[in-house]
Amino acid sequence: MKTSHGGECWVITDGAAGNERQAMALAQTTGLIIRPFRVQLRRPWAWAAPRLLPASLLALAPVQRAQFRPPWPRVVIGCGRASAMLTRLVGQLSDRRTYTVQILDPRLDTRYWNLVVAPVHDELKAANVIQMTGSLNPIDDTWLAEGREACPTLGDLPKPRRTILLGGERRGIELGAPYARQLVESLRAMAAREGGSFMISSSRRTPAAFRDAVVSGLADFPGHVWTGGDDAGNPYAGYLGWADSLVVTPDSVNMLSEACATGRPVRTLVTAPLPAKLARLHATLRSRNLLGDLDDRLPSSFTPLRETQRVGLELRRRMLEYVGPVAS
Repeated sequence: MKTSHGGECWVITDGAAGNERQAMALAQTTGLIIRPFRVQLRRPWAWAAPRLLPASLLALAPVQRAQFRPPWPRVVIGCGRASAMLTRLVGQLSDRRTYTVQILDPRLDTRYWNLVVAPVHDELKAANVIQMTGSLNPIDDTWLAEGREACPTLGDLPKPRRTILLGGERRGIELGAPYARQLVESLRAMAAREGGSFMISSSRRTPAAFRDAVVSGLADFPGHVWTGGDDAGNPYAGYLGWADSLVVTPDSVNMLSEACATGRPVRTLVTAPLPAKLARLHATLRSRNLLGDLDDRLPSSFTPLRETQRVGLELRRRMLEYVGPVAS
């Protein structure tokens, strides 16, 4: 057993919202003081990541380079390719005393990290790999209650309140005018049958024309719209907290996972074959009654998808075996 000399958990990401959200969610389960790093690697190190080149610390700007020094953290958690190089590096610089965790498939032999957390749909298997369904996130009953408390006026919208999460295009998935038209027609028919309201949230990846078509197509129904990205004032937590059901475009692993963590019925519209990895995730969620088509009748009671808690428990167990208690 190796003894750590720090009581911190370093979180290293490239600042991408999805990567940072996963890494921070897992870090919060450690009970340690969290120290976040948003890094942009310089060339040529950025080209090689997660492989290590000579003098790899020079990949960082001078200010951040000065922060990568003892006392080393008890745990370092990274998410994304750029962070994978640095979580490896912290492990080396700490003489393997820091427990290194990498989220998502690093596309390199997993032996370079103590623990790799990867989606089941990546089909990555090794003794030091924990598989998860979908992605990590902070959503639990407390998080949802706080979302409702932060956005109390959303509770005044007519029930059933439907949260609509709009993602972005990716290879094999187009969110053009035909898709928008079919989605709007289905949602309007749903509201005509059941009444209720819509809470519509788009992401920075959402094509403007697609977003505007959905918003304008549902404008005559009660609701609330957020198109401001990830800026302050985003009611996303309120949208999830107050939702009676959710509709999510099929493209985003993170949005699908977060919707399925609410414990509310989640539906999607798939109009063409999905990319293989994403198709495997959809199939898994459907097999667990967590996801259905827009016209499916889904069970009202089921176990929410909350992988962060499960992965966090296993991380703490392995971390304790490796680094032992924090030195006083």
